[in-house]
Amino acid sequence: MDDSSNFEFAAAEPLDDIMQKIADHKGCGTSGGSGKSSCGTSDGPDDMAPEIWEKVKNHPCYSEEAHHHYARMHVAVAPACNIQCNYCNRKYDCANESRPGVVSEKLTPEQAAKKVLAVASTIPQMTVLGVAGPGDPLANPAKTFKTFELISQTAPDIKLCLSTNGLALPDHVDTIAKYNVDHVTITVNMVDPEVGAQIYPWIFWKNKRVTGIEAARILTERQMQGLEMLTERGILCKVNSVMIPGINDKHLVEVNRAVKSRGAFLHNIMPLISAPEHGTVFGLTGQRGPTAQELKALQDSCEGEMNMMRHCRQCRADAVGLLGEDRSAEFTTEKIMEMEVSYDLESRQAYQNAVEQERLAKVAAKNAELETLAAEEASDIKILVAVATKGQGRINEHFGHAKEFQVYELSSKGAKFVGHRRVDLYCQGGYGEEDSLETVIKAINDCAAVFVAKIGHCPKDELTAAGIEPIDQYAFEFIEQSAIAYFKDYLDRVKRGEIAHVARGDADIRQGAYISA
Repeated sequence: MDDSSNFEFAAAEPLDDIMQKIADHKGCGTSGGSGKSSCGTSDGPDDMAPEIWEKVKNHPCYSEEAHHHYARMHVAVAPACNIQCNYCNRKYDCANESRPGVVSEKLTPEQAAKKVLAVASTIPQMTVLGVAGPGDPLANPAKTFKTFELISQTAPDIKLCLSTNGLALPDHVDTIAKYNVDHVTITVNMVDPEVGAQIYPWIFWKNKRVTGIEAARILTERQMQGLEMLTERGILCKVNSVMIPGINDKHLVEVNRAVKSRGAFLHNIMPLISAPEHGTVFGLTGQRGPTAQELKALQDSCEGEMNMMRHCRQCRADAVGLLGEDRSAEFTTEKIMEMEVSYDLESRQAYQNAVEQERLAKVAAKNAELETLAAEEASDIKILVAVATKGQGRINEHFGHAKEFQVYELSSKGAKFVGHRRVDLYCQGGYGEEDSLETVIKAINDCAAVFVAKIGHCPKDELTAAGIEPIDQYAFEFIEQSAIAYFKDYLDRVKRGEIAHVARGDADIRQGAYISA
């Protein structure tokens, strides 16, 4: 596998041409469920510049398709922050919360470097190292860039990323480029200071605390300046936005246009995580987060402007593993300091080559199924389905063991990933929890079916009664290939009058059980 962590655009290629490629492809492709889109759903480089594909092909955050196969890790070397957000409360020594700003332990750059080597040696599909907090990486520049320096020396095949609020970003673009940090995420929640004043109580700017609209004005100006500077360097930028109903939900459409016009590669609109026990201002004041349906509607409304990231898991600042899993408990400082680490680049590359072969097989299977779907009579029916998966792009999770379900929209164009739904674990200690089952059904009640590797009789009956078809005949098969095959059968049953369905939102979902056996 090629080492793309130090990839640069060809020296002979004019910068304007590079930026035009990013703009033309909206960072990636735009063909949605056809199987040749990107960022969110790409299977390959067919509709993006090769140099961009090299940067995203095995990056689980920048490619939805890649996140089924490749892992990331965050190292908590940046405790200080230069702004205060009403949705954030940085917590240390916390193992029970899964959200940004939370870590179990802080690390020095040297400890972080050894942890990266230990994780990369144990998890060969780990391709990305990010600094995302628990504060702001650029409010801790010495620790952040020392970490990148050490990793680039010892593990040059690993991609380097950082996530920032953007306040200090313009001051560090040269250093970001120096260390070949090819991916930067900026959290942009507003471009209107009056909206921003409701989100940010204060910023720390030029050695003093600034509050209110003036603070928000400074922040948005610095964010936009930093975004423009990064994209001028050919550094891919993802923009994160937290959707806060009643405050910035409608405004995020304007944010979307603003960041696209400045060259952002991908926009990730995330739901507000808000609960009193988190100790945040919004949690304590009762500010609610959006429903899954509200979030999807906003993402859909912005997708015409640029590609949306829909597979974000809002990771902890010390997360390790595939998106949707966290193996950080296996790599505590105490454990890694006792480990004898041997970084075998050749073995990592061999493993990743095998992953790529599996990935190609998945794409081929999906495309073959798409060809048969294309031969069917066109239909305007769309449905949502939920999938229980542990990764690798397969239906390989027991219903009772699922902590989340991935949601796909099925139509005549194929299968399109549209999000995920976190749920309470149904199976605990070998027994099903009826209260948990109720929350699972509520989480996926807009889905026509749920795909699982295995499911018990009781939850199967309850799902069927709720109008959600439990599907286990595709156990351990590829998700998209199976979903398309199911959709073809679904359309056939609709034509035969065996299934009744009614439009709800932008998808047609089955209501009740079968009309006939």
